[in-house]
Amino acid sequence: MRLTVPMAIRTFADFWPYYVRAHSQPRTRLLHAIGSVLAIVSVGLAFAVSLWFLLAAPIIGYAFAWYAHFFVEHNKPATFGHPFYSLFADYRMLFLMMAGRMDDEVERAGDAPPTAASHPASPAGSPAPSSPPRSASR
Repeated sequence: MRLTVPMAIRTFADFWPYYVRAHSQPRTRLLHAIGSVLAIVSVGLAFAVSLWFLLAAPIIGYAFAWYAHFFVEHNKPATFGHPFYSLFADYRMLFLMMAGRMDDEVERAGDAPPTAASHPASPAGSPAPSSPPRSASR
């Protein structure tokens, strides 16, 4: 499992590129989507059938997501360091996947120059490694 260094994240805009890079594998994103949809279904069942289903919503959602991080992506879930940004990002990713735009986000986040906030290997406050120059053919 990759180790991460605390990041200097102050806004959701700082968090999003890091989150996208932590979800670079299509299988990770699929498992997150399954968990997110089933969590919404559980909330719906709670109001239609029994409030006990409210307990199932986070368990189901996190089970799929954490499995993906530990066994597919081999990284630490962002939930541990940024729970509210992570929850919002899960559903943003789900809606981008449904719109067919998440692959573009992954490509864009992979091309973004690393910063202390978006590059987990850079300690907060230290300069981020510079990217190699891009070729003109791109």
